[in-house]
Amino acid sequence: MSFLDQLNPQQREAVETTEGPVLILAGAGSGKTRVITYRIAYLIEQKGVMPESILAMTFTNKAAAEMGERVDKLVGGLSIAKPVISTFHSFCVRMLRRDIEALRIPSTIPGQPAIGHTKSFVIYDESDMQSVVKSVMKRLGIDDKELTPRTVLGRISWAKNHMLDPQELYLQSADPKTEKVAHLYEEYRKELRKANALDFDDLLLEAVRLLKTASHVREYYNKRFQYLLIDEYQDTNRPQYELMRMLAGEHHNVCAVGDEDQSIYSWRGADIRNILEFEQDFPEAKIIRLEQNYRSTQNILQGASAVVANNVRRKGKNLWTDRQGGAKIGYYEAPDGENEALFAADAIARYMREATERGESPRAAVLYRTNSQSRLFEEAMRRYGLKYHVVGGFSFYERAEIKDMISYLKVVLNPDDSISLLRVINTPARGIGKGTIDTLEQLALGSGLSMWGAIGEAVKGQLVPPRALASLKNFQQLIEDARAMRVGTFVEQNRLATQVSIRKSLGIFHLILDPLRPSSPKRTQGPSTSLGMTMRATLLLLRFLCLPSVLQTF
Repeated sequence: MSFLDQLNPQQREAVETTEGPVLILAGAGSGKTRVITYRIAYLIEQKGVMPESILAMTFTNKAAAEMGERVDKLVGGLSIAKPVISTFHSFCVRMLRRDIEALRIPSTIPGQPAIGHTKSFVIYDESDMQSVVKSVMKRLGIDDKELTPRTVLGRISWAKNHMLDPQELYLQSADPKTEKVAHLYEEYRKELRKANALDFDDLLLEAVRLLKTASHVREYYNKRFQYLLIDEYQDTNRPQYELMRMLAGEHHNVCAVGDEDQSIYSWRGADIRNILEFEQDFPEAKIIRLEQNYRSTQNILQGASAVVANNVRRKGKNLWTDRQGGAKIGYYEAPDGENEALFAADAIARYMREATERGESPRAAVLYRTNSQSRLFEEAMRRYGLKYHVVGGFSFYERAEIKDMISYLKVVLNPDDSISLLRVINTPARGIGKGTIDTLEQLALGSGLSMWGAIGEAVKGQLVPPRALASLKNFQQLIEDARAMRVGTFVEQNRLATQVSIRKSLGIFHLILDPLRPSSPKRTQGPSTSLGMTMRATLLLLRFLCLPSVLQTF
């Protein structure tokens, strides 16, 4: 039996319509992931398309991994090559790692390197970005109580999602705060460029700029990817839309899957016009509606459809299901948060008791909008003696110790990453205090150098006190040794010297990881980290820093 026989008529039509632009309006629970994966399998198995010429993009790593697994089960044995199934941002990282230097422009100063990012760029996370903004605000004398770094970053992100540069944001500003944000945006961008760093939004913007300005790069990707699939199209923003347009090439073999009724991310830049105006961009587009719902009962579907019918801008669908009846939707308006939590706990306790009496295995979930609400629900569950599990929590990668280790790795990869360097320059303590760091920052600001460049100048010119100078030299040597180990140019002067150097490097990470040990008196935020996670982090460091020949010296 062909896998196509498992599809309903609308799903099969969506899978088999492979040439030209297609917009699949997939209602909730209508099997859109199955359609995408079967479409990829159909292209490979039935149409003879090379797997590597298929690109599917979605929004989360989990969704991308699930798609990849499903496609492997369907056609995994047909070819060693695989289709590219990725998130937008991951795909852009891969593209930029390969071709970002095509955006570099020659320096007007003879003997100076070209201007622009290199392939070894680092990606700043939220805390790195806040550190940059705080530094810029401090330098410009802007009070962070009047304008918080988080607010500034939010407005910068909004501007980037709408593809506005600092000058355009300034020209559109209607109040003094927005004018300040525009100035901060410009300085923020300069700091990232100086650190050879990109933030999350830049990954999309730089990828689009690369495809628009470097014709040979665009031609390469247009030839490589003959079929393009976009999941959750209703949630794409302007840069993602432009990326899709540039990758579509001349063939326009674009399959966009989405549901305008599920567009909930306008607050972070999603533009519902992308899905509503798809036919304007591709006049020859075919529209296919997936309207059979496999997830919900008729009562749930009718309730949801009645609410969404009030949306003004929509293409419209008539969702239906074979699952008739079902429990009716209840509505309760509580006077306060505590009463709301107790009502939920009471309803869950009653449901679980009745379901158990019927011989069922009861399951219940409570969804809330903000983390601060969890306390009231937890207290209510405890009062009713209900066992519960809170999903989410403190991320392993947000722990101070792990961020310190990652910052070391970032500095080894890219010493000009000033934010990461500032995090580790005195972690663990090595005698480089605030006064020395202030001197380095002033030197970097005055000379236009990164912090790493400022360290080199300070050491060369002996611009700090002797004790701090010795500490800077040791730190500089530590990073240089690690960089040499990474690229295989570390020179073994003698066996003992090599062991001392490597033990010193790894000793840094031992001191960082020490608070993670169960027996350590130090406590850190968040849940306890398992020894396995710690060992994995240590092995990652060893693999990153050390060559096999070096490891043999132990």
